[in-house]
Amino acid sequence: MGFAFLALIISYMPVLSQAFSQREVNVSLLDARAGSPPSAAELLRRQAGADFTGALAQVFREGERWAAELLESHLSYPILACYRSQHTEQSWLAGLTVILDAAALILVGIDGAPTQPARLAFAMARHAAADLSHILGARPRAAAPERLSAADLAHLRAVLAQAGVPLREGPEADRMLTHLRQMYEPFVRALADRLLMSLPPWLPSPGATDVWKLTAWGPAAWSAEYDDLDGL
Repeated sequence: MGFAFLALIISYMPVLSQAFSQREVNVSLLDARAGSPPSAAELLRRQAGADFTGALAQVFREGERWAAELLESHLSYPILACYRSQHTEQSWLAGLTVILDAAALILVGIDGAPTQPARLAFAMARHAAADLSHILGARPRAAAPERLSAADLAHLRAVLAQAGVPLREGPEADRMLTHLRQMYEPFVRALADRLLMSLPPWLPSPGATDVWKLTAWGPAAWSAEYDDLDGL
């Protein structure tokens, strides 16, 4: 019985390793797309341009499928939720939250944004957050401290407007954003507390450097002439 139990445990290791690797692929992809740590404002800003609709639709389609795979694998093997990403500025919870944040902004109203892919990604990511909160015993609660204050929302609107993708304004838009946030923030906040992970900011962190620009010997030499590469 002892040898049988040991063989059973060992046989699970390749399955867990494969599921972890598949999860981390999309976490790493967010580095160049949304910054380190990732943020919804930076994700939308970097996709702005001539192909804004197509590029952002692809991000949400990939995010929808990744959230579905995340839900399936982590419900089957809840221990995977405790596996940390390879870089300190990245985590699966941050990636899931950024998808929800960005989709919420699209649903509030941004001209030219792909509403349907954002809606589907929001639904799948919210489903993942709610179910994982339940399976991990993390009771949802109101987000505290406030992730997006009134001042931060005004700053976020300014950042998006400067990038050419202004967010709809007005009391109705603010109420809709609040409603969408209440649908998922209690769950991701509970998961963050349960797993001792940090939730991503809505706005890019000042002075933050993307992980892909760093090496084991320090930051790579970078010139202001190539700052537009941040928009990859």
